[in-house]
Amino acid sequence: MNSRKRFNPPLPTGYYGNALVLGVAIATAENLTKNPLAYALELVRKAIAKVTEEYIKSLADLMVIRERPHIPMVQTYYLVNDVRHASSGDVDFGWGKAVYSGLAIVVGVIPNVTSVYVSFKNKKGENEIVVPICLAANAMEVFVKELGMMLKRHDDDPRVVRKGLVFIRSPL
Repeated sequence: MNSRKRFNPPLPTGYYGNALVLGVAIATAENLTKNPLAYALELVRKAIAKVTEEYIKSLADLMVIRERPHIPMVQTYYLVNDVRHASSGDVDFGWGKAVYSGLAIVVGVIPNVTSVYVSFKNKKGENEIVVPICLAANAMEVFVKELGMMLKRHDDDPRVVRKGLVFIRSPL
């Protein structure tokens, strides 16, 4: 997660480079399936809350002590990266402001376990959020079915805003 504002004093405005640390929420498949979505969201909120300046410095010390160990990536990970506030949509290199500022393709150690949230302006100029979710084909089929059932349960809930979901099959 973005660590820029978790330092005291915070990193200076205009600091370019990565300032991130992995926060981890852990759950069994059984607990995730038996509990409502709010359970998983609370796990994520707690993981984010644990990432303090002290945690970041401790992790940096550990990486120095262990000589920057390789972090093993396995199929049980799902990485979420929220770059909605990265302000790259305001950058103009001389040919106009960016229309899209996310990844062209999902890259990384395991490309099928990553999601990068990005800001997006629709045709009306309204700000929206694009949440691409990249999973292996069989996992995506299950996810689409589960998401459809979950959203259907909340059809009458005014707090659930649903402008539209788009499922795109990609050969990537």
